[in-house]
Amino acid sequence: MAKDGQREGSSVAADLVTFLNASPTAFHAVDEAKKRLKSAGYQQISEREDWSLEAGKKYFFTRNHSTIVAFAIGKKYVAGNGFHIIGAHTDSPCLKLKPVTKVSKGGYLEVGVQTYGGGLWHTWFDRDLTVAGRMIIRETKDGSVSYSHQLVRIEEPIMRIPTLAIHLDRGVNDGFKVNTQSHLLPVLATSIKAELNGTVAENGPLDCGGTTEGKSSSEKSGTGSQKHHSLLLQLLAAKVGCHPGDICDFELQACDTQPSIIAGATKEFIYSGRLDNLCSSFCSLKALIDTTSSESSLVDETSVRMVALFDHEEIGSDSAQGAGSPVMLDSLSRITNYFSSDSKLLEKAIQRSFLVSADMAHALHPNYMDKHEDNHQPKLHGGLVIKHNANQRYATNAITAFIFREIAINHNLPVQDFVVRNDMPCGSTIGPILASGTGIRTVDVGAPQLSMHSIREMCAVDDVNYCYEHFKAFFQEFTNIDSKVSVDI
Repeated sequence: MAKDGQREGSSVAADLVTFLNASPTAFHAVDEAKKRLKSAGYQQISEREDWSLEAGKKYFFTRNHSTIVAFAIGKKYVAGNGFHIIGAHTDSPCLKLKPVTKVSKGGYLEVGVQTYGGGLWHTWFDRDLTVAGRMIIRETKDGSVSYSHQLVRIEEPIMRIPTLAIHLDRGVNDGFKVNTQSHLLPVLATSIKAELNGTVAENGPLDCGGTTEGKSSSEKSGTGSQKHHSLLLQLLAAKVGCHPGDICDFELQACDTQPSIIAGATKEFIYSGRLDNLCSSFCSLKALIDTTSSESSLVDETSVRMVALFDHEEIGSDSAQGAGSPVMLDSLSRITNYFSSDSKLLEKAIQRSFLVSADMAHALHPNYMDKHEDNHQPKLHGGLVIKHNANQRYATNAITAFIFREIAINHNLPVQDFVVRNDMPCGSTIGPILASGTGIRTVDVGAPQLSMHSIREMCAVDDVNYCYEHFKAFFQEFTNIDSKVSVDI
């Protein structure tokens, strides 16, 4: 890569690191995406309201504040034209706090958590952890009670999952087996220190069944301190500037406090949590923003450029805001129908559309090379990986792979192929879900990485730039390339 390319690649990677450090949860990732879109001139619209759209303009909406869909309508767009979409996901395997987190045993205050997705849970031991997510806060003004949705993140380490000393488990190096129910409880504090600090006796209710108006702080009592340690509630309340009794509910997860960073002896790697799949989310979002940033960007565009970042991919996508929900089809339908009342045009638009399902890929591991098929060994710095599976665990076919590879060739971008070994099960993505749910042609791709689903993953700086450049080229060139491909004629 030339020096100018290296500088540009480093700049994109540095921006990714900024995005990662601002996004400890799916809620925060969507919030960061919203900020970037608004700064780029995208207008927020609501699924609860009628839409007012205009060709040549840019829009976005969120669902559950954990899924976000952004789109730019070409100036020459007419109903029935296609959608050029990159889809990714905002969630990652983690430990989510249970509805009742209060655990006290052996003189310790612990926090009850449940596993989310297929994480490498042994990597969560001996990490400096905190909590982040969203809370529902009761607010009282002029005698009227309302409830606000607020994101929260405690930056400093407040808890840890300690491993058992080898002296008490002599066989641990023969196989470390994690009991996710009993071994994965983070330690918040010791009971004695909490009592000395006066926190255990303090009530911090999570009970919105009634109002606390007119009550003193000591009278704001309810079920909160029975469900959660008061120390935890007070830390959360202090962070958002409310009383613990005004926290009605929350959706929180444990998070690593170590920041994402560009590292390695030659600064060629990114070390971070949640690369799967915030790396793909970031690159697709940045590509959309940068290919629609100037006034002339959409002048000759006849289609709609779109990025859809979904929640709940790691657990199957079956939710109101997952890729298995109607959110994608709803988006295509509402945009198409706004510009025409002819209901038949949506089917035509779908057949003219193309989806890039972007999810991180498995790079060849130097210590476990036998885990890859001999002819399909994606490497770091090798460019985006096109994923194939004859059993449709990936939605790629010859046509969609060709189109995506042709874009790479036109821009001198490297590209790789991946097929899982026949004697190993194959993972999946949102690609087959969206392809089967909408009928849109789909290619499954991803940047190569190591340590997938660890609390601390790694990828290459070069591949972040290749991913971004490839996605940019897709938005700019797909219409021209697709016009030269003849299928079903």
